[in-house]
Amino acid sequence: MKKHYDILVIGSGIGGLVSALILAKEGLKVCVLEKNNQYGGNLQTFSRDKLIFDTGVHYLGGLSKGQNLHQFFSYLEIMKDLELQKMDENGYDKITFGDDEIEYPHAQGYENFVAQLSKYFPEEKENLENYCEEIQRVCNNFPRYNLIGKDSYNEEILHLNTRRFLESITSNKKLQSVLLGSNFLYAGDSENIPFYVHALTVNSYIQSAYKCKKGGSQISKLLIRKLREYGAEVYKHSEVTEVIFDENNTVSAVKTKSGKEYFAKQFISNIEIRCLTKLIGEEKLKKSFLNRVMSWEPVSSCFSVYLVLKPQSITNFNYNIYHFSSEESVWNAYRYNKNNWPETFMLSSTASEKHPEFAESLTAISYMDFDEVKEWENSIHTITNKQERGVQYDKFKKEKAEKMIEALEKKIPNIRDSIKNIYTSSPLSYRDYIGSFEGNMYGYIKSSENPLKTMVSPRTKISNLFLTGQSVNMHGILGCTIGAFNTCAEILGKELIDERLTQMINKNRSEEK
Repeated sequence: MKKHYDILVIGSGIGGLVSALILAKEGLKVCVLEKNNQYGGNLQTFSRDKLIFDTGVHYLGGLSKGQNLHQFFSYLEIMKDLELQKMDENGYDKITFGDDEIEYPHAQGYENFVAQLSKYFPEEKENLENYCEEIQRVCNNFPRYNLIGKDSYNEEILHLNTRRFLESITSNKKLQSVLLGSNFLYAGDSENIPFYVHALTVNSYIQSAYKCKKGGSQISKLLIRKLREYGAEVYKHSEVTEVIFDENNTVSAVKTKSGKEYFAKQFISNIEIRCLTKLIGEEKLKKSFLNRVMSWEPVSSCFSVYLVLKPQSITNFNYNIYHFSSEESVWNAYRYNKNNWPETFMLSSTASEKHPEFAESLTAISYMDFDEVKEWENSIHTITNKQERGVQYDKFKKEKAEKMIEALEKKIPNIRDSIKNIYTSSPLSYRDYIGSFEGNMYGYIKSSENPLKTMVSPRTKISNLFLTGQSVNMHGILGCTIGAFNTCAEILGKELIDERLTQMINKNRSEEK
């Protein structure tokens, strides 16, 4: 029997799930298809030694009352069910360099952010205040950053360059590096990247920073529960392998690997944009669009080391550490020397349930080029398709894990004796489980010289096909959530989305009174 829907969403990353829920709340008949065993894209978690590890989402910003992600999640009816833990208010991120023992804090709240860094840079207080003002100004110029208002991008802001901006704020080289210290969140190319990427990424964390207790997958689970409450159908193990067109050159259906066909009036793609172009068929797309997409460079991938710890062996820390081999390496940390790997890493800990003052696990992540794993690129290894990559691949991962532990020993001298088990993931793991091109972390490299090159409209030239997700404009939980609302505004009309969000804001205000 043929299944017919109003909207069919390909891929269940946060952009796809949020789009689906917005539309299901409007009474549309919605279906989401996911190829993997687990929903959620970068929200996926995995379990080792009965402990939960995040694949992508290690912390979230903007989730305190009145802040933008809190309001978006409230509209989606998942906010009240999220289990969150607020991170250290005086330093949710701590930036360290080489042998310098000082941990430079990024604190929550603009005044506190300035106050905590002013302890190390007392003569820079005014410059830090200007920095906070400027990132807020840039963010406020983005459509839907504040839920409603702002219809279009301010082109002048798109062209602001991160390096030039920071050099205009302060001439203190160390402070420039400290302010850039969490640039792992957008893959570290601070020489060329537009300042808006930096601003949109760090601003919500300065507002508030939280960890998801029991992992980021609770977000996708809550979204799916809501989708089903609104009558949507959500299927995993349903990889779309063909897009079927009608005589009018619009999409009429998709076919999955198992041979099932799903018909719909409109379609949203939440999959990697290069995968979509292959599914559609290059002949259906404009040559200029195809050339533009194929010319994009993916941002770096990463290698992660997950350490299960012996009980009560390492004190828990409620912040992330971003470590760099030198202050200069912050600017383009993703360009590393293989012999000196890891030249930078992000380190986070998870508190033990029984003894929360101690960590039960640590996660350390560093950049890795896809070239390092290219010899195994033709193998796929997922829950449902376990192709072995062989002894050499295992040896490669073991050597990398050892190098990471050596680097971590400088921060935590007793770490080696505290490790119970070691697990790893490489760019191939991210490619296979999340579906990103070459395992990239955040889509494609953006440049302040040509910011519009990598910006794509959610509306495609195929009248009933729309785009969402990190390949379309901004990455991250907030970026993809805002992107989903923009995609749905193309389908439902901007006025309706604005009206719905305004109603929610007014309702929240009246409840607070």
